[in-house]
Amino acid sequence: MAKSYKKQALGRGLSALLQDTSADISSANDKNADKIVGSIIELDISAIEVNPFQPRTHFNEETLIELAESIKELGIIQPITVRKLAGNSFQLVSGERRFRASKSIGLATIPAYVRIANDQEMLEMALVENIQRKDLDPIEVALSYQRLLDEINLTQDKLSQRVGKKRSTVTNYLRLLKLDPIIQTGMRNGFIGMGHGRALINIENVATQIAIYKKILHNKLSVRQTEELVKQHKTPKKEKPTTKPDQPEYVKDNIDNFNAFFGNNVSIILSGKNKGNISIPFSSKEDFIRIKKLLK
Repeated sequence: MAKSYKKQALGRGLSALLQDTSADISSANDKNADKIVGSIIELDISAIEVNPFQPRTHFNEETLIELAESIKELGIIQPITVRKLAGNSFQLVSGERRFRASKSIGLATIPAYVRIANDQEMLEMALVENIQRKDLDPIEVALSYQRLLDEINLTQDKLSQRVGKKRSTVTNYLRLLKLDPIIQTGMRNGFIGMGHGRALINIENVATQIAIYKKILHNKLSVRQTEELVKQHKTPKKEKPTTKPDQPEYVKDNIDNFNAFFGNNVSIILSGKNKGNISIPFSSKEDFIRIKKLLK
């Protein structure tokens, strides 16, 4: 497939248009812009700079090597996307893994879609396109959502529409940013999944959060087991203390008489105004029979 891209690029003279500094294309209104933007062009890798707005900050070296081997065998199946800069230079919008893998095996050119955008549009395109990738970890997705909220000034409703996700899904990702950085790093490195993270958010105490995280790693707990563990650690609701009603004077005046009559410490428990229970303890069968005789 990579060869078909190259034929398309060289056959239409698009490379010559890009190299013509006297008629530089810097906006969608410039002459020949329609021929460049949206086309697949074989670009010099050396003419492409990395996108400073790239939301992904961690690249798995092993999967990059695997991708590089795949590119050697099959070529680049999906072109990268770049933004046109001044002259014959470009900035990466999406496809940094393909770009890095291609550079690692010494490719001189790479097929690319060319777009023109200002910096804000550039950031939004990069974030939205990268969010839709399957290889972003949950924290990278959450950071991308947060940047769209902060830097593009989107509401959560508009953000969910823009990325094609339910608002509840967006909210669940954003809540992951409340986790302790140690746990966020664990998610980024694949030690725990998003389900574990969502369960841990319910623990407010950071020390407890990390303690449970360590138990997850040590015991290889599933998401369900983690949820159960979190339930056990959540602070129980404090029960309102029950206040015993004050004993009326007639009870206080006669309690000693009850004790003396039965020969034991009698308990009188009130359940309401002028209502209650009298409890007479006994210590043996003989004591029970003795008290029974007193009641006759």
